[in-house]
Amino acid sequence: MSSRIESAEILTLLPHRYPFLLVDAAEDYVEGESITGIKGVTINEPFFPGHFPGNPVMPGVLMIEALGQTGAVLMYKTLKAGPDSATVFFMGADKVKFRSPVRPGMQLRMPVEVTAMRHGVFKFKGEVYADGVKACQAEFAAKAIENT
Repeated sequence: MSSRIESAEILTLLPHRYPFLLVDAAEDYVEGESITGIKGVTINEPFFPGHFPGNPVMPGVLMIEALGQTGAVLMYKTLKAGPDSATVFFMGADKVKFRSPVRPGMQLRMPVEVTAMRHGVFKFKGEVYADGVKACQAEFAAKAIENT
């Protein structure tokens, strides 16, 4: 079943908050299979003044984090959990490639699909498109651990 996830629901699913929340909404959610995260990149992002003055570019590591957060939304919804009951931990990233810079004013669309799921570990393949141009791609993994 495909559905859109608005920002209010994102805030119930992810523990992240400003300035580290990197997913505004999501769509094309299919339980246990895939999701597409959405992020509007504005000049007001806290990293732009230092990266780089006069030539603002979104750091690549934050594109990877945005993919991870998109995967976490899929995980929380699939597991019917939330940050009050479990924490999704990023485990690693492989085959990361940066293709094009992300600048203020661009909209990110981040399709993420599950490639494997075993023993609470989700493996993903994801891409970041900035205004329709591929900016980044990666394979990554995360695990949900019950809060104590």
